Amino acid sequence: NIHAKVYIGRFQPDDRDFGFVITGSSNFSYSGLVANREFNVELRQRGDVEFALDQFETLWKDSVEISSEFVDAIEQKTFLRKIPPYELYLKLIYEYLQEDINPQHRINPYLPDGFMKLQYQQQAVTQALKKLEEFNGVFLADVVGLGKTFIAAQLLQQVQGKVLVVCPPVLQEYWKESLLEFNVSAHVESLGKLETIIQKGLEYFDYIVVDEAHRFRNESTQSYADLLDICRGKKVILVTATPLNNKIDDIFAQLKLFQPPKNSTIPGIPNLEKFFNRLRKRFGKLRKGGSEYRQVVKEVSEEIREKILKHVMVRRTRTDVIRYFKIDTESQGLVFPEMQEPQKIAYQFEGRVESIFDTTMTLFQEFRYTRYTSLLYYTGSKKLTEFEKQQQRNIGGFMKGLLVKRLESSFYAFKKSVGRFVASYEQFIEMFKNGTVYISQKVNVYDLLDNDDLDRLEKYVEEEKAQRYDDKDFKKSFLPDLEHDLAILKEIDTLWRDIDEDPKLEQLILELQTNKTLKKKKLVLFTESKETGEHLYNNLIREFPKQVLFYSSQGGRCWQHEKPCNHRIARDLITSNYDPNNKIQTDDLRILITTDILSEGINLHRANIIINYDLPWNPTRVLQRTGRINRLGTSYSKVFIFNFFPTSQADAHLGLEKNITHKIQMFHTILGEDAKYLTGGEEIGSQELFDTLNRKNSYTGEDEEGDSELKYLEIMRTIRDEQPDLFQKIKELPKKARSGFKQEGTGSDQLVTFFRLGKLKKFYRNQHGCSQEITFFDAVKLLECEPETERAQIPGNYFSLLETNRHCFSLDSNQDADMTPASAGGRSNISYVEKRLKEKGFKRCPTFTDNDEEFIAGVRKMIAQGTIAKKIAQKIKKEIESLVEPLEILIVLRRHIRTVSVAEKRGSQALLEKEVILSGYLVAGGKT
Repeated sequence: NIHAKVYIGRFQPDDRDFGFVITGSSNFSYSGLVANREFNVELRQRGDVEFALDQFETLWKDSVEISSEFVDAIEQKTFLRKIPPYELYLKLIYEYLQEDINPQHRINPYLPDGFMKLQYQQQAVTQALKKLEEFNGVFLADVVGLGKTFIAAQLLQQVQGKVLVVCPPVLQEYWKESLLEFNVSAHVESLGKLETIIQKGLEYFDYIVVDEAHRFRNESTQSYADLLDICRGKKVILVTATPLNNKIDDIFAQLKLFQPPKNSTIPGIPNLEKFFNRLRKRFGKLRKGGSEYRQVVKEVSEEIREKILKHVMVRRTRTDVIRYFKIDTESQGLVFPEMQEPQKIAYQFEGRVESIFDTTMTLFQEFRYTRYTSLLYYTGSKKLTEFEKQQQRNIGGFMKGLLVKRLESSFYAFKKSVGRFVASYEQFIEMFKNGTVYISQKVNVYDLLDNDDLDRLEKYVEEEKAQRYDDKDFKKSFLPDLEHDLAILKEIDTLWRDIDEDPKLEQLILELQTNKTLKKKKLVLFTESKETGEHLYNNLIREFPKQVLFYSSQGGRCWQHEKPCNHRIARDLITSNYDPNNKIQTDDLRILITTDILSEGINLHRANIIINYDLPWNPTRVLQRTGRINRLGTSYSKVFIFNFFPTSQADAHLGLEKNITHKIQMFHTILGEDAKYLTGGEEIGSQELFDTLNRKNSYTGEDEEGDSELKYLEIMRTIRDEQPDLFQKIKELPKKARSGFKQEGTGSDQLVTFFRLGKLKKFYRNQHGCSQEITFFDAVKLLECEPETERAQIPGNYFSLLETNRHCFSLDSNQDADMTPASAGGRSNISYVEKRLKEKGFKRCPTFTDNDEEFIAGVRKMIAQGTIAKKIAQKIKKEIESLVEPLEILIVLRRHIRTVSVAEKRGSQALLEKEVILSGYLVAGGKT
């Protein structure tokens, strides 16, 4: 039993010495040579070397052959094993999706009588439970029509705690009824009553469900700040088919509802603020709508999905359900209808009407919207912040968009709006001439856009009063600009006063009477204007008596009731006529006219036709409207979409498409950048709008979808169930496994390596000596092969390629996604608050109690983690700018920060072990 380690070195006969011996405690390993403190002696005398050699030869005579068991262990249980390429391909899938192969939660949900037990819904529940526990939040984001409300109800059955559901007011009863059916106890509240919820107490609820969560995509609003307070420290379930709406900031705002932006638990992204800031900078000065801009949008969206959303989102498309749950759905008689190509209904401007329309568009270009941007003319002592100036610009852009949208919606609604604009200007000018001006600073356009009734929003903007100002504190150009606008409005009002023609309505009636698809069929007609809806109802009820109902935020109108009926009566009529799941089924209605109040969360699939009477400028609305009828469980095999487009008799020589886009472009020319107010986010171009509305994928939510992990889960589950021996073999393949094959069409050798660091999983491809991160889908497609694919020899530069991949992974995993500071613009308010809290007089204030100190420490931590809403930071900054006394500042902080909740500190990534899971090499050349 020799314990000392002996290393014998020999030189050539003609070299300097006979040899050398090193003996001591060092093992020939990393620990022995580098990590540990070892003690060794070097001997160079010939006799010492010969003695060591003699000892070695004596030991060697007693040596034994390496056993077959040892050889077998090396060849079968280490990375040196010669693994077939197909097994490596399966090992990649197994290791990446291991946690989802066998559900970690066994659920047995209670289902109401007649409700089908659907595998895809139960799979969503198990996935959501896992994500909810791990990240404190989850997006339920199946495309429209897959039953997200039912999935949420089954998910809530599995949790312990008090539940709050926040939803659009029109969906309150629907949620209450659904949860009651699923035996779930929850408090359901309108998203317009967030302040009421806060007043009742923030600590009461454990789980927060936010339906149509995309409505909270703008974090500069008061409603978002309120919701952030409600969600802080809770587990959050966000229900939306469109989490990534128009901008990357949409998803960032929603993530903040359950993830601290500077202390994220999402693998590999510890600082969400820096991550999104880096993505934002990629757009730089790119022209919106250009090909390069579109490419960046695509790449950024893919990166968000791959690095963020895959961890916190459950999302399946119709294609996923049809492909991977086909046996289950078809056995229960459930099929999706086939979406037909959208059809155009063109209505023509002609003669005098077209001339007046063109004159109006010209006058719009001279209109200044002065009444709605009053504070931009203000010169007094109350200095406006940049935020307040932007609010004024927002209101101006919104009102411009509203007028243009009214003209496109219906002449009736447009004339009504122009009349209100004239009256508003006259009253405002009279008020100004009397020496006093009342101007709103409270209206936030983005809050308004998320409601369904633009008529009510217009009135809200007009009536909102705030601070009092003196007429002398405005620029001299203010009154002339007001009078300039009023003159234009009166001219437009005069132009349209005696116009009784309505070519759009006439075309609708003709189509309803003669079009084979529309004639005598049950359908839903959407308009964004309540006044347009009333106009349509008044005319259609005469043409189609006892067949029409109009529904808006004001209630309903139908032939059964002389006066407008309340929401309950109208909703009962709609569900009994249009919802196949309703217990009472009637057939009193054929034509349902509605605003976007019915575009979310309601079943209307006893109809299979939707008519968009207005141009739905926001692509999200396109999806939501169609989702009312394009639902699993419909009895129809086809779904039809009809879109109204303005055209011109004068341009009849142009092709129809060019003619229509020319008319739409006229609207865009007037709006310019303000077109974004019609979409709630990014501006959409006229050609893009036209293409979107005439591409059927725009109505299904499938357009943005690519690969699905469900495909690979199905592969592993099938092997698990049908080939258990192979499944066991794949499971036991060692880490660092490697294999490869010759791939046809590959120009050069490539090495794909799968690394893991805790829950962070990454893939890198080395080609031409350069290593680049790729997605799971990239990797699995590169290594995909058949069971009979032959294994290729390891290339000579294998370890060099592997080391380059490993180096890139180490660099990526050791940095916080991006080290660029957060944008100063978004942090100016919070930075000011942070600075004031660090002032000596505040920091060491002797009059603070222990309770005060604890509260202030919590606020500091919230600032550090980025969990204070922008709107709250803006309010605090404004109120403390003029304060000096620490106690007064503390009072302001307590007034606006209603609860202090700090996320637990993340575990150190440095303590986790970096693992090489496997490597697959692709040898250039044809198949062997």
